[in-house]
Amino acid sequence: MTEAAAGPSPLPGADLELVAALRRGDEAAFLTLVERHHASMVRVARSWLGNQALAEESAQEAWLAALQGMARFEGRSSVKSWLFAILANCARRRAAREGRSVPFSSLVPGGEGDDPAVEPSRFLADDHPRWPGHWARAPEPWAEERLLTRETAEAARRAIGALPPSQRQVITLRDVEGLGAEETCGVLGLSEGNQRVLLHRARARVRAALERHLRGEEEEA
Repeated sequence: MTEAAAGPSPLPGADLELVAALRRGDEAAFLTLVERHHASMVRVARSWLGNQALAEESAQEAWLAALQGMARFEGRSSVKSWLFAILANCARRRAAREGRSVPFSSLVPGGEGDDPAVEPSRFLADDHPRWPGHWARAPEPWAEERLLTRETAEAARRAIGALPPSQRQVITLRDVEGLGAEETCGVLGLSEGNQRVLLHRARARVRAALERHLRGEEEEA
């Protein structure tokens, strides 16, 4: 991974100590890092590969690469985003080997078709006398207790899994794993504008799927 330009390390003291221990070959430090990030890495790898077993193998490959490259890690990005960037490279290579590679055109918003992120019928007409182009009906608020159910969480996971690959990768990094916009752009090699559009489209599709779920409607094929 290519880290940001030289400057003060953004890492908290605990992470700096962990990285130092890893460079000394401290096995306990490595186990701590694995416990902290392995599950997230598998989820992110699955956003490329769509297969749990392949995602696990890709994460293992990324851990090996991280160990080999630890001496070159200078702490100018977070440990988490550094690991995810390594994982992204491993997942891309694995996807190519498995015949699951994604065309470059799908990595930019226009490459996934021009379908609107939200159904046009949900907006007022452009010639509306007072509110042209505004919401015809505002999105419904959701009761927190309904959003926290296991069924709703599973519906959200299915909705994310059904997204086009680049949208799935962006929303997984941003909304599932909590990376910032700049980190996500670095991991995926996207411009800030493309990342923003892909995230907007992904969130809109997931929200629409959750609306259908909460209304008790069957999921779209």
